[in-house]
This record gives sequence, C-alpha cells and structure tokens, in this order.
Amino acid sequence: MVYRSIQLHLLLIYCCIPKITSFHYRDSSSSTLSSNPSTLSNTSISSSTKMSDIFSDINVSGFPDDALPDHQKYEHPLVQRYATKEMSSIFSPAMKFTTWRKLWLALATAEQELGLDISNEQLQQMKDQLYNIDFEKANEYESKFRHDVMGHVHAFGDVAPLAMPIIHLGATSCYVGDNTDIIQLKEALKLVQRKLVQTLEILKTFAEKYADLPTLGFTHYQPAQLTTVGKRCTLWMQDLLLDYERVTYELEHLPMRGVKGTTGTQATFLELFDGDHEKVKQLNSKVCKAMGFDKVIAVSGQTYTRKIDYHILSLLSGIAQSAYKMCGDIRLLANLKEVEEPFAKNQIGSSAMAYKRNPMRSERCCSLSRYIMSLPPSAANTHANQWFERTLDDSAIRRIILPEGFLAVDVVLNLLMNIADGMVVWPNVVQKHVMEELPFMATEVILMECVKAGGDRQELHEAIRVHSMDAGKVVKGEGK
Repeated sequence: MVYRSIQLHLLLIYCCIPKITSFHYRDSSSSTLSSNPSTLSNTSISSSTKMSDIFSDINVSGFPDDALPDHQKYEHPLVQRYATKEMSSIFSPAMKFTTWRKLWLALATAEQELGLDISNEQLQQMKDQLYNIDFEKANEYESKFRHDVMGHVHAFGDVAPLAMPIIHLGATSCYVGDNTDIIQLKEALKLVQRKLVQTLEILKTFAEKYADLPTLGFTHYQPAQLTTVGKRCTLWMQDLLLDYERVTYELEHLPMRGVKGTTGTQATFLELFDGDHEKVKQLNSKVCKAMGFDKVIAVSGQTYTRKIDYHILSLLSGIAQSAYKMCGDIRLLANLKEVEEPFAKNQIGSSAMAYKRNPMRSERCCSLSRYIMSLPPSAANTHANQWFERTLDDSAIRRIILPEGFLAVDVVLNLLMNIADGMVVWPNVVQKHVMEELPFMATEVILMECVKAGGDRQELHEAIRVHSMDAGKVVKGEGK
C-alpha cells in the first residue's frame, strides 16, 4: 500500500509538469528559441534590469572594515576544515621552534662533552627554557635582523642569558632549519605509517566479509569476467600495502643532516676543535644520536639534498594515487547502487535534489588526492634548481608543499578509514547485475570446453563473437 501510494503521488506530480516535447538553444540576441549551438555565448544583462531599492546600496564586492573583525583573514582549509590535531601539531610553530632549541641544547651539550668551555649552568638554563618562547619578541628580533634564526637565537638568549654566548656556536641556519625539517618529516611519516596499518586492517575485515560475493568485473568499464566484492577490495589493499612498504623504507633510511657547517665542510667546527677531525666526527654522531637518528647524510652542501623532499612527496603522491583509485571505484559502484559509502541519518546529498546520496567523502578524498599528486614536480624543480652548495629559492616553497602534503595525506587516510569502516554493499543489486550479464560471461567457459573437446580456438572465438554481438544488439535495442 505504501509503495502504491508513493507511485500515485509521483504520477500526480508528473501530470502537473508541462511536457517538454523538444529542445532548442536559446538565441542570445532575441527572446526566441534557436537551434544554433554557436549562440550559447555569454549574454549581456539589460541596463533596465534592476533590483529594488532595498538592495541598491549593498556593496557586492566587499564588506565594511569593521564587520566581522575576527574573520577577515584567509583561513587555510587544510588546517581549519580538514586536518587532524595530530598532524597539525607536527608542523606547528610550537614543534618547530622548540625543536630548534633542543638542537641548540644538543649541540652545546656535545661540544661541552668534547672539551669546549661550556658550563653546566649554561646547559641547565637552556634546558629550563626549552618551552618558554616569546613569539612576539622573536618576531620583533626577526624584523630587526631580517633573519628568522637570529631572531630566535636572541629570543632564546633573553630567557637563558647565561647561555647566550654559546647558543648556535659553530652552526649555520640550516643546522636548526634542515634538521628540524627532517625531524618533522620523520614524525609525520610515523603517523602516516600508523594510519596506513589502521586502514589496511579495516579493509581486511571488509574483504573477508565479502570474499565469496560474486560481482561483475569491469575492464574498460564494460562487464567482464566475474570477480568477488572482497577480491576487488584486495586490489585497493595491495596498493596501500606497497605504499606502507615505501613509508617503512623511508623511515628506516631517512638521514639527519647533522652538524655540517656552512657549506658541508664542517670548517667552523674544525676551527673550534683545533683541527681535530675525530672530535668533529664525534660531535656529528653525538648530536644525531641525541635527536633520535641512527643515520646521518654522508655529504651535504649547506642543506641536505632536496632530492629527499622529492622522494618523500613522491611517496605521499603514491598514497594519494591509491586513495584516488579506491574512491574512484566506490563512486562508480555507488552509481550502480551496488556499494555506497556511509551516509548519515540527517545527511543532505543535495540542496536541490532531496533524493540524492552523493558519495561526498569519496569525492573529497579524490579532490585532496589530486592536489597531493601535483606536489612532486615542485620538489623536483626545487632540487634541480639548487645551485652549488645552496640557494635560498628553495625556502618559501618548501614551507608550503612539505606540510601541506602531509596534512592532506593525513585527511585522505582518515577518510579512507571512515569510508571503509561504514561501507554498505547491496547484494541483491550486485546479483541482479550479474544475472543480466551471466549469459555473456558463460561464453568464456563454453570456449574453453569446446577447445578441450577438439575445437579450433580461433574459429570458436569468432563464432561466439558474432553471436554475442547480435545478442547484445537485441538487449540494447529492445531494452531486455
């Protein structure tokens, strides 16, 4: 009865809609309809078209200076709308600049252990002030010196005055800058690695649940030999497993820049230690070990090679490719009504079309993945354009693409987990599509059996092809 009632309501609505018997293009130069598609150009609005006075004094291209004062600056959607607290924290000013201070403390401690005149009181004061950062004061110093590292050296010295004479001793800006970048990349990779494992675990549960549910395979997005819903899921899993292996490899081989000096020769440290190469080697090892690294880059200019950035962003691009493929498949399956991503009780698919269940999570995942996949060329160009020991044109772009690559991948992996954990399969629809194509699917079995019985494979293939094309024409022509 409910079903019939709905049918009746739809029929009444349909009867009330004016019938559209033909379609014509509207001619932009007149109010008549035209069948010429070339007239579909932008049209000018008549000057006589005017809103009522109530809207006449509205500034449509801006807002008053005193309106919404707390919302007049651009907010990055990756941070404000999408990113998790975990990944945002890794690339936060707090993480960056406290790591600078830890690096200064590690350097001074190692220098003291190797014989430089640095007191325990100086080291203790540095340790006590690791997390006491006056960012306003640091910004004032940076504006004065036009140098961010020296701004923070002086801000640190203000709260650790005993240590001021030995902060940054022998180091160059890249000692804190590059080493902090590597530390942040390492922590971000560890978070990505954990989320890949979690995603694979969720997908494993799904794959096992639907391992025996037959479904149409698709090649060229045309019906092909049967597979299962669970087997298809393993394709997504395999891609993500390859990504996991690459992340693991990078984590195991990621080197710290270490204590290299201004051009990678360690000249200033050799000067401090009176030409004692062994002590300089020990200094490098002690600092890297203290900061949690077993490997140090063998040689460097002023910076670590920017090829490392390219490798890492390529790895993130690989994860994005896997996510895009998975979510692209889900979007296509949603159109077939075989598989759907989670859809909340009060979720609205369309502001206009109330019946819609748009796969918006998968679409968001594809959108962010597309952005991630665009980043490796920027890293490649940055590496290729580093002249000799270093040029500063790497700095600004790295501040953008490295954090944003990880922030976006973090969101993508969270989306994959959410989608996989609530993915809905409609077995009856899956079976319906299988049964519609089953006669065609059976032709492969027929071909194999006929060959086993002594038939010519090529002749049989041609006979089946001809009959299949004829049958397909009837199915499409008659709507059967």
